[in-house]
Amino acid sequence: MTLTKPAFDVIRRLIPQLTYDLHKGQSGRVCVIGGSDDYTGAPYFSAFSALKLGADMAHIVCQPTAAISIKNPDLTSEEIIDNVTSLFKRTHVLVIGPGLSRDKMMLECAKGIILKAKEEHIPMIIDADGLFLIQNDPDIIKDYSEAILTPNVNEFRRLCEAMGKNDLISNGNSVFLVDNKGGLKRCGGQGDILTGLISTFISWGVAYKKKDDNSISPTDIPMLASFAGCTLMRECSLVAFEKLGRSVQTSDMIPEIGPSFQRLFGR
Repeated sequence: MTLTKPAFDVIRRLIPQLTYDLHKGQSGRVCVIGGSDDYTGAPYFSAFSALKLGADMAHIVCQPTAAISIKNPDLTSEEIIDNVTSLFKRTHVLVIGPGLSRDKMMLECAKGIILKAKEEHIPMIIDADGLFLIQNDPDIIKDYSEAILTPNVNEFRRLCEAMGKNDLISNGNSVFLVDNKGGLKRCGGQGDILTGLISTFISWGVAYKKKDDNSISPTDIPMLASFAGCTLMRECSLVAFEKLGRSVQTSDMIPEIGPSFQRLFGR
């Protein structure tokens, strides 16, 4: 396969213009499935990054004990799946995995949500312990072209026993190379920001499909969204690192999302 890079002007077509005619939710609705007692920050980074990039709304569905706002900790997995399914009509894209943990019930819920989402043809991004679920049961997302997997090097090794220096994005037919410079600090949580960024680009792609514009094939949107998210994440980490050096934290990268987006995409 030949490594290529999409033209930025193609990605810009996915980005909605901000006008007075827009209504709440039209610029992106994201639902993050993740969060547990041990990992409360991951879904926050993912959801907040989606909002900072430009999504209008972000829901977080997490382990009951990880959220004060959830009043009934005795819900069954079937009830949780049904509750999340009820959000589908208000969601453009699902993010599954940040802070999910390997709790048996949470993994069971994630699997059920994925299967229900496939029936509704909802795009999804699977990361972190969501990848653990896929690693152990690949058939869950087999042949589902609207699922994006975002493994780091170690997760990628476990998934397909290979690795690469740069970010490689593939749909099995084409490969996009992301090699713009990023920061040198590898602090935890950057992958959660990445999933949030990709989710917003995906939600914009969902809205783009409704336009009378066939210049971008719907099957290319996941690849373009992934490339855009990876490129933007590297830019944010670089700028934050240049300002703070080795003391930089993931939270320092979030304020760079807006300015970095403007520099790269000018919208």
